Amino acid sequence: MESSAQLVILAGLAIGLVYGAVGLLSGFCLMSSMRGFLAEGDGRLVRTYALAMAVAIAASQFLAASGTVDLGKSIYLQQAFSAPALFLGGLLFGYGMVLSNGCGSRALVLLGRGNLRSFVVVIVLAIAAQMTLKGLIAPARIALVQASQTTVSANSLPALLSAFGLGDAASRTLAAVVIATALALFAFAHAAFRRSPGQIAAGAIVGLLVTAGWYVTGFLGADDFNPVPVTSLTFIAPIADALQYAMLSTGLTLNFGIATVAGVFAGSLVTALATGRFQLEGYSSPRHMLRSAGGAALMGIAGVMAFGCSIGQGLTGLSTLALASSVAVAGILLGTSAGLRGALRVQPLKTAAEAGSPSAKATPQPSSRF
Repeated sequence: MESSAQLVILAGLAIGLVYGAVGLLSGFCLMSSMRGFLAEGDGRLVRTYALAMAVAIAASQFLAASGTVDLGKSIYLQQAFSAPALFLGGLLFGYGMVLSNGCGSRALVLLGRGNLRSFVVVIVLAIAAQMTLKGLIAPARIALVQASQTTVSANSLPALLSAFGLGDAASRTLAAVVIATALALFAFAHAAFRRSPGQIAAGAIVGLLVTAGWYVTGFLGADDFNPVPVTSLTFIAPIADALQYAMLSTGLTLNFGIATVAGVFAGSLVTALATGRFQLEGYSSPRHMLRSAGGAALMGIAGVMAFGCSIGQGLTGLSTLALASSVAVAGILLGTSAGLRGALRVQPLKTAAEAGSPSAKATPQPSSRF
């Protein structure tokens, strides 16, 4: 293995370690954010996510503007993409996220804390994603994409602004500044969020981790003879690859995504043990397990269709200001909202202790705060 590839893997492991620790301590999760915002009246977590998005956009676009990283080499800025597949994938992913009570990255974090439900989610998600990438479901996915993809001249917001006569540098700066500022204002307009330094730190750190991923793969990994894919934090394909690597390591090669997955689990585990948060937890009923596994399968299939998850598209994809990512994220938000409110709302399951109580509440969500 070349030294640049080794450096990328070590850096991916370090990024994952930090993400795992921050995710455990802060409860960083899009689904939890939207549940608090839509159902519980607590808007702090959604502001944390918005701040992470603002930091990721501003810092990533700075790297691109300085010529340090070519974001155009990422999967998010392709000239041809299928908007229907991206939106449908995002929609189903968001709903599956509610069924499983969290996305793939959150499942890794909770697994490190001893949540055995998350073990089922991670395994089922990995299998379903691999089936969609290369297995039985792959032909149907490819046929859908080929039948509905279109080629666009402007694949990002800066490119769209350039089409109206703005220069490339001005278009990139204007788009990044406006969107990042709007997201930051949304975050800090909330008084409770301003009084939560831990949540502010979590949002800033996660946003910088996305940028670090771009720097590691796009700059440190830019070897003319052995280049690595330009990417950053994302969890659907990497979780699938990590499971395959665990089974067939002698025939496969470590990469940034696999190292990040391992780092997230390890970072959460070490943090949980160090802070006394480690506790084994399981399912309350067979129905609970079935719903969780079904949501994980839906996330694995849909995450591949959408080219990413709530982190892979919601933060990493949007940090490139790709129009395709906006389509996928719109689907994720709509699917999550449908699962949390309205006629398609996923009903909360009772715990074993609450099963006989007429006033039973939803199963408590294990989301610690700074």
